[in-house]
Amino acid sequence: MPFIDIQDYQPIEPVPGCRMRTPYGEHLMLSYLEMDEGAEVPLHHHPHEQGGILLRGRLQLTIGDETRLVEAGAMFLIPPHVPHRAVAVGGPAVVLDVFSPVREDYAELTNRYIPPA
Repeated sequence: MPFIDIQDYQPIEPVPGCRMRTPYGEHLMLSYLEMDEGAEVPLHHHPHEQGGILLRGRLQLTIGDETRLVEAGAMFLIPPHVPHRAVAVGGPAVVLDVFSPVREDYAELTNRYIPPA
C-alpha cells in the first residue's frame, strides 16, 4: 500500500516525551516524530544515513561538532556514524526523518512494512 495515514500507526516512545510512527519499505524508513517541549533525543549515532525536515516548532539540533537552533522548514542530512542530538525548545516540535537502510530496531517495534505496489 503506497499511501500512508500516519494516524493508523501506533506510536512508540523511544525516549520520554518523544513519540514516533515509523512506516517502512524495503530500503527506507520514514519516522514521524512528535516531541514535547523540552524533550530530548540524546546524543547517539547509528550506521544508517538519516535526513529530515522540521515540520513544526524549533529544535536545538547538534550534528557532529555543530549545534544550531533550527525552525520549521529546516532540513538536515546526517551521515552514518555521526553523533547527533535534538531538543525541542520553546514548545512542541514535529520532525519527519528518513532512514536508509531501514532501522531494524524500530522495524521490530512497529512491524509496519509497506510492500511494493
